[in-house]
Amino acid sequence: MKQLKEQLRNGEFSRFILLYGTEEYLKRYYRNKLKEALLSGQDDMNFSHYCGKGIDVKEVAAMSDTLPFFSDRRVILMEDTGFFKNQSELAEYLEHAPDTTFFLFVEKEVDKRNKCYKYVSKNGLAAELGEMNLEELKKWVAAKLKQNGKKMTEQNIRYFLEHSGESLDGISNELDKLVAYVGDREVVEKSDLDAVCVPVITGKLFPMIDAIAGGKQEQALVLYDDLLKLREKPLSILFLVTRHFGILIQALDFKDSPFSNSEIAKKLGVPPFAVRKYMEQAGRFTQAKLKQALELCLCTEQDIKTGQLSEQVGLELLLVTLSR
Repeated sequence: MKQLKEQLRNGEFSRFILLYGTEEYLKRYYRNKLKEALLSGQDDMNFSHYCGKGIDVKEVAAMSDTLPFFSDRRVILMEDTGFFKNQSELAEYLEHAPDTTFFLFVEKEVDKRNKCYKYVSKNGLAAELGEMNLEELKKWVAAKLKQNGKKMTEQNIRYFLEHSGESLDGISNELDKLVAYVGDREVVEKSDLDAVCVPVITGKLFPMIDAIAGGKQEQALVLYDDLLKLREKPLSILFLVTRHFGILIQALDFKDSPFSNSEIAKKLGVPPFAVRKYMEQAGRFTQAKLKQALELCLCTEQDIKTGQLSEQVGLELLLVTLSR
């Protein structure tokens, strides 16, 4: 991402740029920034957009070979094509593409053994845009607030992130609501966060599991009731609680491992910034207690699906049993 920012800053661009990864917000953001910069604010006369699989490489080549009109560049944007996972004629064509054509590729997944990927990474720029860690997210939130003439303490930014989900799209939407809510005030307070940001289910799950670990039965039931008020279905909550205990079991296995947070995040299937939180929470349980909790979750699901318990009663009994 550092090279990507440098190219946008100095206005000198690689002819082949690939954006890939799981963070859709960042891919859209840099795709739009690059398109605007490469076209130098001109209209779309020298711009072509191809999307999806089954794109005719010969058609792309014919467009690429066409000289730009009253400009130094022709820009071709290609999204979700599969060319970076499957073999195609595109890699061979790129070697002969005219210097006046700039290619911008946006893909979710790539195979680094693929010819297109190898060519672009060697002769251009391949930028992976994945989930940010906590420090990166905090800086991103602070920068977005600053753009709108607002600021927040680091403690409140952390609190905000804990209650706004893991997607940058969701975080961005919550920030837009906050900015509108505080109006002319510069500082965003914790009371503003509580008033505007609707806590997502993961924001309730962690304190619920903490309550279970501490034997705080009443608190666990209150948090469960809060989730019901957010119109979450009991079976959906059970699924997430079951998944959560499954992650905690795996997290304990990495307690003294040499892996980085990013590596652990991939193995657990959680965002890098959340790894520390899962690890800390896992430490409040023994491996035996976690396995017992997971087994109880699975038994509760079975009882609900076979009609032995209603969804709501099943969840309440589970929480009471787990938090004894």
